[in-house]
Amino acid sequence: MGFALNWAEQKLHLANVATAHLDALVLLEDTTKIDRARLLSEPNKSLSESTLRQYKRKVLARAKHLPLAYIRSKSEFYGREFYINQSVLEPRPESETLIDEFLAITKREPAIKTVIDIGTGSGALIISAKLEKPDIVALGVDIDPKCLVVARKNAAKHNQKIDFYSGHLTSKIPKTVWNNGKTLVLANLPYVPDDWQINQAATHEPAIAIFGGPDGLKLYRQLFNQLAQLEKPPDWVLTEAMPPQHKNLSQIAANAGYLTLTTNDFIQVYKHKDKI
Repeated sequence: MGFALNWAEQKLHLANVATAHLDALVLLEDTTKIDRARLLSEPNKSLSESTLRQYKRKVLARAKHLPLAYIRSKSEFYGREFYINQSVLEPRPESETLIDEFLAITKREPAIKTVIDIGTGSGALIISAKLEKPDIVALGVDIDPKCLVVARKNAAKHNQKIDFYSGHLTSKIPKTVWNNGKTLVLANLPYVPDDWQINQAATHEPAIAIFGGPDGLKLYRQLFNQLAQLEKPPDWVLTEAMPPQHKNLSQIAANAGYLTLTTNDFIQVYKHKDKI
């Protein structure tokens, strides 16, 4: 195993993978189903030919900068494991702040009844919200049906009842949903400007889930425009975007009747002016 691990680490170093040693070790751990401590303590243990082939295939994929989550078919978010494939983005650590802010709001306003995750992707956000607050009515929406396959699989994995809808932003959400008590929207929409130079790993992720128009805020404009036209707009909207975009995003929200209450790293919290 020591020979295989050294080969993998060297291969990843040559490919300029910054976390070469850790990635080589994680992939060996996954492939052999042997815990890390034992792998390191038994470097002379041999691998079967089939195991070695599997390991080399994974390492070569990582050397092409395929994200580790896609190779492993899993990723962690808010302390839980989620199924991931190349139809969805890998959940980002900065998105965990959305759940932190959601929990802070529900602590102050326990009457929040319905939570809607727009652009749900893998479902990690809405499933985490439901796990943290089991009494909420939870919904997820995505324009890509392939994302919803992943989201439903994750909901089943975590034994959570969540309704998922296929459609553009709010277009397919039943009108009755907005009338079901106090409502909060989680929106981690694509926000990277179209001409932004993304890293090699991100080139393997679905572009539809990354890029958000010339300034990155195209979909947020559409979302807030749709929310403004609802008979009963949601009480709260939580968004994720790059900090330099926050000023413009706050103006977009204000045009739809939302006031900026909190900014926390990538996350902004808005509340409708009529519900302050």
